Amino acid sequence: MDDKRPAIPLSVLIIEDSEDDATLMVHEMKRSGYDPVIERVDTPDAMSKALVDQTWDIVLCDYRMPGFSAPEALALLHKSRLDLPFIIVSGSIGEDLAVAAMREGAQDCIAKNNLARLIPAVERELREAKGRRDYRQAEETVKSLAYYDPMTGLPNRTLLQNRLKEAISSAARENHPLAFLLLDMDCFKGINDTLGHPRGDILLQQVGARLKSMLWESDTVSRLGGDEFAVLLPWLAAAEYINVVIQKIQNAMKTPFMIGDLPITVEASIGIALYPDHGTDADTLIQRADVAMYIAKRSGSGYAVYSPEQNQHRPDRLALMGELRHAIEHDQLLLHYQPKISLQTHRIIDVEALVRWQHPKHGMMPPGQFIAPADQTGLIKPLTLWVLNSALNQCRAWLNAGMGIPVSINLSARNLRDPEFPDQVNGVLETSGIPPDRLELEITESAIVMDPPRAMEILKRLSGMGVRLSLDDFGTGYSSLGYLKKLPVDEIKIDRSFVTDMTQDEKDAMIVRSTIDLGHNLGCKVVAEGVENRETWNRLAALGCDSVQGYYISRPLPADEFSHWFGISPWGGKDVLI
Repeated sequence: MDDKRPAIPLSVLIIEDSEDDATLMVHEMKRSGYDPVIERVDTPDAMSKALVDQTWDIVLCDYRMPGFSAPEALALLHKSRLDLPFIIVSGSIGEDLAVAAMREGAQDCIAKNNLARLIPAVERELREAKGRRDYRQAEETVKSLAYYDPMTGLPNRTLLQNRLKEAISSAARENHPLAFLLLDMDCFKGINDTLGHPRGDILLQQVGARLKSMLWESDTVSRLGGDEFAVLLPWLAAAEYINVVIQKIQNAMKTPFMIGDLPITVEASIGIALYPDHGTDADTLIQRADVAMYIAKRSGSGYAVYSPEQNQHRPDRLALMGELRHAIEHDQLLLHYQPKISLQTHRIIDVEALVRWQHPKHGMMPPGQFIAPADQTGLIKPLTLWVLNSALNQCRAWLNAGMGIPVSINLSARNLRDPEFPDQVNGVLETSGIPPDRLELEITESAIVMDPPRAMEILKRLSGMGVRLSLDDFGTGYSSLGYLKKLPVDEIKIDRSFVTDMTQDEKDAMIVRSTIDLGHNLGCKVVAEGVENRETWNRLAALGCDSVQGYYISRPLPADEFSHWFGISPWGGKDVLI
């Protein structure tokens, strides 16, 4: 050992009745460069006290002692819920006992006459223990984001839906009404454009905090995204009491919000749906609160309680869906393609197909304006099949031109509840002649949690066909790591909301780093969306991310423009160092 190298500290709990044998183990550790802090115990009570009194790196245990044994020590360790490496160091233990002990949780069994094996075993188990701790830390980081909006700290959509379902069950048992409110700020875009997005974010934080402060502890205030908030009132003595709450919210919003020295007055439109009058399940109440909120915004009344007659006030949406059906049937949509680039090879991996609609009146419509209504009306099924057919036909055209580029498309929750969908995918693959592994289907966590067992069945069928699966928008709709580890996904995509500011916001960087670690621990490749500059590229590469997607590489392009880009881009056409 190099005398100049400092000794490595190591806390070791030795369960051994022989002081001489313990001394030999300590000598072996010191000879290998460690500075062990040890405690020797040989009874259950002494071991239990030592586990409570001090933090340990590893446990070394004799197999047989007067009144104590390794299996009993293992049972005590498990009872303490401490995840410590446990190595048996014994003078006489047969192979059968050693195997049985390792089945119970011991990491290794070493003979006392062969202590040369001790240090390699200790170092191996310390490395594996660190890996387990890192994995748990990554899990906890993701869990902390699972149910809360990172900007406001309020419950997110997933937690809100869970609480709404629980509140409905309680209201049904106890026979009382509840209220669900959707609140959308009026003219928030103008505030963002005038004051800038950072100040707009501060305003959203203040609105969320004020709403939370004026309601009861049992009520839930949630930010759903953008400038939209939701309020769940899980208990009302009578339905008409909702008017008192609405007045309270409106009075609270009248007081200007202070952004620096600037007072900002905020108005909001509120839609209200009541259980059981307007619906008896979560999805129905949310949809009907949305209808009521639209009426409140359109009429300028400030708030509206849902009534069945209100749905006739949405002819624009019905007309739009009729036009979309015509566009699907007559091939009037188009696809844009955005590349995904490997951070290791600096070459294109595949492209994501993104649907666009060149509307005859409204011009180019982004998917945000028609995907959600299509999902609500069931048009998402023929729309998804159109995208699938078009994307695979383009994939075949590129392949014929010498561009072997895999393609990915996005799925909706309805696709994951449709038992016919895997067969439809298989049929389109056969027709196009594209191998299944050249197709990737992107799914979101929120789509899975609507019906996890059915979604799991559909995904397993798709995976069994050889189709690759990607978990999109990771971190924004998390429900269960238990389900996550069972999903047959090949790839996780970190949502752009965490990537965009990761070079300035250390919390975002921590989230990205934890997600990369978690994805790799689950055996998945990790993709970062929303990469807008080289600095973000470099940071992601340093964190071990596998690939990236974003405007730094290319915006989504029509097929002919993408083909040109592929030919001249350093990521597509030639091997060029970047």
